[in-house]
Amino acid sequence: MNDSFDHQTFLKNLTQRPGIYRMLDDEERVLYVGKAKNLRNRVSSYFRTTALDNKTLALVARICNVEVTITSSEAEALLLEQNLIKELKPPYNIEFRDDKSYPFIYLSSADSYPRLGFHRGAHNRKGRYFGPYPSAGAVRDSLNILQKVFRVRQCEDTFFKNRSRPCLQYQIKRCSGPCCDLVSVEDYQEDVQMATLFLEGKNQELVKEYANKMEVASKELNFEKAALYRDQMSHLRRIQEQQYVVGKQGDIDVIAAVVNPGGVCIQTMFIRGGRLLGNKTFFPKTRLQPSEEEMLSAFIPQFYLPSHGQREIPRELVLSEKIEDKLLLTRALEEKANKKVRIADRVRGFRARWVNLALTNAKQSLGTHLADKQNIYQRFEALQEGLALDDLPQRLECFDISHSSGEATVASCVVFDTGGPVKSDYRRFNIDGITPGDDYAAMAQALSKRYTRIKSGEGVLPDVLFIDGGKGQLHEAEKILEELQLSDVTVVGVAKGVTRKAGLESLFVSGRTDAVHLSPDSAALHLIQQIRDESHRFAITAHRQRRAKKRKESPLEGIEGIGPKRRRALLRHFGGLQQVESAAAEEIAKVEGIDQKLAKLIYASLHND
Repeated sequence: MNDSFDHQTFLKNLTQRPGIYRMLDDEERVLYVGKAKNLRNRVSSYFRTTALDNKTLALVARICNVEVTITSSEAEALLLEQNLIKELKPPYNIEFRDDKSYPFIYLSSADSYPRLGFHRGAHNRKGRYFGPYPSAGAVRDSLNILQKVFRVRQCEDTFFKNRSRPCLQYQIKRCSGPCCDLVSVEDYQEDVQMATLFLEGKNQELVKEYANKMEVASKELNFEKAALYRDQMSHLRRIQEQQYVVGKQGDIDVIAAVVNPGGVCIQTMFIRGGRLLGNKTFFPKTRLQPSEEEMLSAFIPQFYLPSHGQREIPRELVLSEKIEDKLLLTRALEEKANKKVRIADRVRGFRARWVNLALTNAKQSLGTHLADKQNIYQRFEALQEGLALDDLPQRLECFDISHSSGEATVASCVVFDTGGPVKSDYRRFNIDGITPGDDYAAMAQALSKRYTRIKSGEGVLPDVLFIDGGKGQLHEAEKILEELQLSDVTVVGVAKGVTRKAGLESLFVSGRTDAVHLSPDSAALHLIQQIRDESHRFAITAHRQRRAKKRKESPLEGIEGIGPKRRRALLRHFGGLQQVESAAAEEIAKVEGIDQKLAKLIYASLHND
């Protein structure tokens, strides 16, 4: 392994979500592509000191970098892994089979009683093929669910034509018995049509029908049947969700921009022939903090319209944000490509799924980039200079308060060292016994709890303590530290400017009368913004959890814009809270009365994003 690759810092900041990873050598060539249900756990296994075989040791010795692509499920990771191996042919991968290895669901069309079945290979039989699916297991699981819901036969024709009495599948209600004329051709064709509509993705009418049946069963106090309908709705959605990585058609580039304090990331994902083939990440340098819209407007012409070289321009660009100069860029791309080009934003369906994947990957990549050990160390050096500290700080802590009109107040404490976030040292404090909404008292209580424990030897004292707030919060912190006789900590209050725009913060430092103002492009300010935003995220997460526990009610009741009517519609559509929590944002948006914006808010609230 190349000494320049700091695998410990990389793994420390790697997500635990599913996805694929690409291991690169010193010339940026892909050595190996793999999939993982948990990226951090899987990639960490390559850097153990024991129990590695010779092939793995040879691979690790050549690794200079690791790139990851996050997916929404392990099934999606499997499909993307196969696509990349076929495309890149990494030397350390076993060669996969060709495209006919993808399995499909087959529906015969020449029979009065068509059958559903598993199919792999050439499509030379009359009928319809649905898929591809990520694995044979996914097809069999889907067929099993379809058999329970629609009762369409799956037996081979030779078995079907030689029956004199119905088989066991009829007895357990997984087939309607067409072999013995126990169902009419018309009724059977209706079942086939329902199954076909679902496999085509036109499942809203089906889900609504099952929702109606579930509600009727509930009113009749037939809760066992209502639970069955709920499970059927859940199973139906699960089949469809397994096919998101492989779309139906099109050559599309999906471009997402993420702007955070101290960094910008552009993520491009390439879909060709309806298949997601991979992604590429860019970290543009900018002195100011632009908006995501500005970054996309600047990136597209530089990426697709260079003065030298030739870049493939697909028929469609899908963007994470709406840009003002869309018409101008469309014309320029069409002239360059000599074909019709479309730029789309605020998309739905599988395009929205790709945009969400691109945004997720952009956030992960930017987080890893900002947490790079060398990058963080340079920021610590800039912090020492910006705050005029005598020594280089080794440990930073930041506190924030979160509540809803004084309810369920929680304080967060996050910790950074010269290697980045130290999540094992994060702490949260439930605040009680104060006047609701009194942030000063809340901060004082949190600081007292934290530093009383440190004083007793339960932790390490920070070099710099950041407080989200101005002079008032600073004085509260100084008072607590003085009472505990802790004098070796520099306290900094981070106050947002009048416009609350990032880059205009005022810093109030203990022992100084005037506020410190750092340049918007200062690496020190970027570090302060990063730790402040992390403490804010951690506080909000803890507050939501405490509020939901305290109210002992559905988490949906704490989401702005969700009243009794929409809450009932959600539970009715999905069949229960657990199913709502497991649904993607685009699935939530299909519920009557809920648009894309509200769906994203619901998803974020239920997942603490």
